[in-house]
Amino acid sequence: MPEKAENKKKKFELEGLACTNCAGKIEKEVNNLEDIEKVSLNFATSTITVEGEGADNSFENELQEIADRIEPGLTVKESRNRRKRANQKSDHNQVHEHNHEDGRVNDHEESHDHGVDDENSYLKKRFWPGTIIFALAIILFELPFLEVELGSLSIYLEWLLFGSSYLLIGGPVLMAAFKNIKRGQVFDENFLMSIATIGAFSIQEFPEGVAVMLFYMVGEIFQERAVDRSRRSIKKLMDIRPDYANLKLEDTTKEVDPEDVQIGDIIIIKPGEKVPLDGEVLEGSSMVDTSALTGESVPRKVETGDEILSGTINKDGLLTVEVTKEYGQSTVSKILELVENASAKKAPTEKFITKFARYYTPVVVYSALAIAVLPPLFLQGAAFADWFYRALIFLVISCPCALVVSIPLGFFGGIGRASRQGVLVKGGNYLEALNNVSQIVFDKTGTLTKGEFAVSKVESYNGFNNEQILTMAAYAESHSTHPIAKSIVEAFDQKIDNQRIKDYQEISGHGIKAVVDDKEILAGNIKLMNKNNIEYQEVDADGTIVYLAIENKYAGYITITDELKEDSIKAIKGLKELGIKQLTMLTGDREAVAGRVAQRLGLDNYYSELLPDQKVDEIEELLGRQKENDKLIFVGDGINDAPVLARSDIGVAMGGLGSDAAIEAADVVLMTDEPSKLITAINTARRTRKIVWQNIILALGVKGIVLIMGAVGLATMWGAVFADVGVALIAVFNAMRISRNV
Repeated sequence: MPEKAENKKKKFELEGLACTNCAGKIEKEVNNLEDIEKVSLNFATSTITVEGEGADNSFENELQEIADRIEPGLTVKESRNRRKRANQKSDHNQVHEHNHEDGRVNDHEESHDHGVDDENSYLKKRFWPGTIIFALAIILFELPFLEVELGSLSIYLEWLLFGSSYLLIGGPVLMAAFKNIKRGQVFDENFLMSIATIGAFSIQEFPEGVAVMLFYMVGEIFQERAVDRSRRSIKKLMDIRPDYANLKLEDTTKEVDPEDVQIGDIIIIKPGEKVPLDGEVLEGSSMVDTSALTGESVPRKVETGDEILSGTINKDGLLTVEVTKEYGQSTVSKILELVENASAKKAPTEKFITKFARYYTPVVVYSALAIAVLPPLFLQGAAFADWFYRALIFLVISCPCALVVSIPLGFFGGIGRASRQGVLVKGGNYLEALNNVSQIVFDKTGTLTKGEFAVSKVESYNGFNNEQILTMAAYAESHSTHPIAKSIVEAFDQKIDNQRIKDYQEISGHGIKAVVDDKEILAGNIKLMNKNNIEYQEVDADGTIVYLAIENKYAGYITITDELKEDSIKAIKGLKELGIKQLTMLTGDREAVAGRVAQRLGLDNYYSELLPDQKVDEIEELLGRQKENDKLIFVGDGINDAPVLARSDIGVAMGGLGSDAAIEAADVVLMTDEPSKLITAINTARRTRKIVWQNIILALGVKGIVLIMGAVGLATMWGAVFADVGVALIAVFNAMRISRNV
């Protein structure tokens, strides 16, 4: 049983996957297998994840067989990250086994190159055999043009030379087309290129038939390299996965896979190394680079007792750390899984292009058939050979590769770019939705304010003194995890004797009811006082007011203050400059406090003294008033605001470093707790949309023009090849721009 559970989920790399059409076929065929419950093929990262009883150790061979049938030459391997760590263990052990005491790192840079070599291995395997074949094919292609020296060639010899050259170059395309037709999968690029070039041979346009296939195959190789380069640039943006952990043993250390380290184990982190797991610093102090997680360029200092997160880089000190989370639950693992899985949630534009391509190619094929057949039948003097040639041009340019390859890469590049800037976007659908935001609703505490509460004033009434009030309030609030409760306990600054607390009840949206020293204590807001018919004196002051009643008698109040984040004013100003129409704040705090915060920040509106369910009601009302295509963002702390985050169009959590609840709750997570990161997220979304639409307009525009030119006889097959392969290359390189200039 344990082994079955371990093999329930497998992840594989598909080396050489450059065809989105083939990717879809592979995913569909694997999904139809028995004992496979779930399949997710990620074209942007060239990986496939399978879940089910059939996803055991032998599944790699079955997956390879499927890949060979659909896209010959594709190589299936177990996910590289696991292999990479396993392969590096021996290398790192040799490098470091004598360097534990001085804490210096040697030759790490060399180890990081393995991944790049691994990524290029597939292309190298194809490049050299392909170069030899191409060279031979070009020689055979050139021989017929030497007829001046050799004399005129017979038609049969031309057939032989051009045909041999054609088969050497186009053999794989012809075989793929034949296999697909046998499976009933006709309309793909292999079929289109086969029909077009064979048609050229049928009308004795031998040079063009060979040349088109030659340029098509060269273009495919360059496109494959461009896609691979784009993938590597995207992966480099998220190069935060640790390769090993230095596990401390009795009197030495041993390099192990981070997945093999348990909670409570002690690890050593040397200068220059990535932090492999979340933990608490036991010894040492150092500056750590958190830019990979947060986008912050300024290093942070950690010392004994501080939390340290995986994915950061230790800059200058030797740290001894006790592991607090297993690798699968660590910050770096969750972030990588989130980003890698994000492309599964496709943006509407992606879905449209996928659907468009499904119908576009058959329509063009039938249009080409009509161009070849109808004019010779109905137009006087129309030669079949001329119109057939035009139909072949139509076929060459009909493949929508530029769209179906570049657009997924574009959205994944945008998600990767955002992640390096400290913004985690859970899918291309959310990234695209950020372009249509018309209003943003903020929670107050911990979002616009620091959420770092402190007692600023204690006031007593009716014979009670300040010490009694603070003591009773601290005992009443001692079991609450709310920041206000914690601030009161910290102000009390004495040990809480739980024996004195006989009863405890937390009343949502009101406060605390507890029995301390056999006396009933009420600590909370005005609503709590009103609910229990307590006669009190309302206070109007900056900060949050906690009213206290002892034995149903008003005893006084405690003022709790919370400061605005320095970043909040900058965020509100920047969002207004971006054209966001409505900025609103929801809070459970008092009207007076909410009003002052809203005024200082320049918010358009605010709602105060709200219970959690009332926040949802307000969001419903705001959603009901907005236009159909507009989107509403709610920004909260990701813990207390889960219902509102779920109800809004886009839930944004002020996640902070390592906040599990925030990562789970929201659609977008701001890893630095800075509201201004919303500006970064929206700008990244807009940049992504701009480049994606550039590719759509480029591809459809060029193809449309050449299609029309081909139909009226103004385009040649050379122009058709550019419209297909050339535009695809331009679109892929354009998509790569999204991940630059971070």
